[in-house]
Amino acid sequence: MAKVTRDDVARLAGTSTAVVSYVINNGPRPVAPATRERVLAAIKELGYRPDRVAQAMASRRTDLIGLIVPDARQPFFAEMAHAVEQAASERGKMVLVGNSDYIGEREVHYLRAFLGMRVSGLILVSHALNDSAAAEIDAWDARVVLLHERPEAIDDVAVVLDDVNGAQMAVRHLLEHGYDYVACMGGTAQTPAVGDPVSDHVEGWKRAMEEAGLPTEGRVFEAPYNRYDAYRVALDILSGPRRPPAVFCSTDDQAIGLLRAARELRIDVPGELGVAGFDDIKEAALADPPLTTVASDRSAMARAAVDLVLDDGLRVAGSRRERLKVFPSRLVVRRSCGCA
Repeated sequence: MAKVTRDDVARLAGTSTAVVSYVINNGPRPVAPATRERVLAAIKELGYRPDRVAQAMASRRTDLIGLIVPDARQPFFAEMAHAVEQAASERGKMVLVGNSDYIGEREVHYLRAFLGMRVSGLILVSHALNDSAAAEIDAWDARVVLLHERPEAIDDVAVVLDDVNGAQMAVRHLLEHGYDYVACMGGTAQTPAVGDPVSDHVEGWKRAMEEAGLPTEGRVFEAPYNRYDAYRVALDILSGPRRPPAVFCSTDDQAIGLLRAARELRIDVPGELGVAGFDDIKEAALADPPLTTVASDRSAMARAAVDLVLDDGLRVAGSRRERLKVFPSRLVVRRSCGCA
């Protein structure tokens, strides 16, 4: 059977191939409702399927958005990736996901691969964008939106959360429960000092402690972001001779690992230990006890990132129309802090 073409659809619908293209691609020009219905009926009758590869070659762009995250196994990044996929679907796009595993070389690998595929745009959740990755982006002159993190190496459009203020709210709340002080479970030695959310969470903790006139020296503990390694760090913190009365964790995954360690050591939370996290992943509400944490509107952030990366006006005369979009954070109070 001969392959059905766009010309065949246009002939049956009694219109031009350009109008057929406008219907299939929802633009760039409007089509009268009656004409649209004729085209759609012709497509259905003939069983026409657009050749997306040919379209991509002609336009030098695909219907794909590249998304690079540090580790989609972590609940926060999994939920963020799902939100991006939903937002992209609303715009008629599909998402390719790559995991950098916090490795700069792997991040560059996915940058080259996705940009080489002529994706419509790239959304990058970068742990620490290096100079090689920044150079790769510049070489392709790609539309790139940073999401969640804004590394120093690149000054592209970014969609981020007010991380400092969110952490400050959480620590203030813990201190209002009367704890003598609040320790902080921060990042690792590899965590960037600037542009990384965890660094901002530590900064927010520090500001809240200083507001209360409390010293911060020696009260920040390095820990990986995931619950499994954070659990082992927490065992050392909580079994030591100077166990803190409360701990603010830079991620909910860390907090869940800490709660597991407290259970094993028979430390009552929140009776003997107050705990707060950051991210409000879905499991935070099911933790034992339910975790007080800082939330963000991930769906709105994902939608903003998708809209920006698909916006043809993103780059105008070498400048950015909107370089930084900051979303507010909010405190979600549950039992782990001491609230009923």
